[in-house]
Amino acid sequence: MTTTDDTRLHPDQESDIGRDLTTLSRHVLSQIGTHDPDAYDMSALMNRIGLAGKMVSRRLSRAGLLEDALGVTGDVNVQGESVKKMDQYANRIFVRAFEQSGLVCRLASEEMEKPYYIPENCPIGRYTLLFDPIDGSSNIDANLAVGTIFSVRQQEGIDTTGDADDLLQPGHKQVAAGYILYGSSTMFVYTIGKGVHSFTLDPSLGEFILSQENVQVPESGSTYSINEGNYCHWEENIREYIRHLHRQPGYSARYSGALVADFHRILFQGGVFLYPGMTTQPEGKLRLLYESAPLAFLITQAGGLATTGKVDIMDVVPPKLHARTPLIVGSRKDVELATSFMK
Repeated sequence: MTTTDDTRLHPDQESDIGRDLTTLSRHVLSQIGTHDPDAYDMSALMNRIGLAGKMVSRRLSRAGLLEDALGVTGDVNVQGESVKKMDQYANRIFVRAFEQSGLVCRLASEEMEKPYYIPENCPIGRYTLLFDPIDGSSNIDANLAVGTIFSVRQQEGIDTTGDADDLLQPGHKQVAAGYILYGSSTMFVYTIGKGVHSFTLDPSLGEFILSQENVQVPESGSTYSINEGNYCHWEENIREYIRHLHRQPGYSARYSGALVADFHRILFQGGVFLYPGMTTQPEGKLRLLYESAPLAFLITQAGGLATTGKVDIMDVVPPKLHARTPLIVGSRKDVELATSFMK
């Protein structure tokens, strides 16, 4: 005896339902392909990052209506930068999201001098979350796009000193990385070493829904992103490279002041982002563990390249927790052209 499924809808509607059911946590499980405790831990970890991102997104969307959402706190962080109120709020949201979660033992942030330990999680939480809570926070008061960057590493050893020296290892040690973009829509992009996948927050469902699997960056693009206000502080080879781009027909400069926003454009449309070292700051501005290494993991999974101009970002070993590095990242051919000028 055969039965028919009388509940099926039009193919387009069936496709929409299938997409809406592919939430972030479900997708992570399908990527790992098993249902052991490690898979559920990673799925739950990504879900908590997503939850923190939803809370940050909600506050950003109402920032002009809330007290203490815009402007600076008056404090200076470990980087020597003024702390924005949203920096402080987002940092606290991520910490609170993982307290009593049993998922991570430590959180290390661009805004905190030392890692934040969660003792009750440490017997079972084998991961460390490294993150930049608000990338491009100078854009907030002007209502421009900003983002969150994150990286996940396994804790090695028991870290009896509390110095987190086991984090001073190359980017290949990352087990997951991604970012959340707060723009016209809120997007969550991640990798666990099995391609790059993009999700969009559906406010009506309160869920990140799969929007594109296996994102591949184009081999080349027509845009470059660099802060040309630093032109006089670059070494001559960087200035020569930029002058070369100025002579290329059809090339456009796109620089927003938020690394996540510029990287997102390049990931989907191609091109190159550069934040090189300067004569006054040869090590560059971007933090290796919180910005450069996570984005390098993403772009290499998408078929692109990330380098300091001399070595692969993923091979760089940080000498300290808040180490900085130059960064050239994007489409393979565009990065290769840029690095040819470095030689």
